[in-house]
Amino acid sequence: MIKKMGYHWHLRQVMATRGMFQTSELVPLLADRGVHLSREQVYRLVTQPPQRMSMDTLAALCDILDCGVQELIEVSVVEQAVRKTATGSAVNAGTPPQIRRATIRWPDLT
Repeated sequence: MIKKMGYHWHLRQVMATRGMFQTSELVPLLADRGVHLSREQVYRLVTQPPQRMSMDTLAALCDILDCGVQELIEVSVVEQAVRKTATGSAVNAGTPPQIRRATIRWPDLT
């Protein structure tokens, strides 16, 4: 079994519990804490799980929302079954093998 790490981003829910429903409300609050993001960047931060985020931004969000990191990010572990092939490489057991079309070419006898 291989453990694959994942996470769920709860910024929108945490904002709603604090009475913040507009993503634009975060822009000046972040700027007060030295984090300067455009409205579009803040919108993406709220509506989509970030792939990368600075620690300054995370700390500012925790301060603004008066919450801990664990309220914003829920870490999850997904275990995947893996089987070994004859060559020794690992293959995901839940994935069917790739199908390739064969092309038969007859030798040119002329």
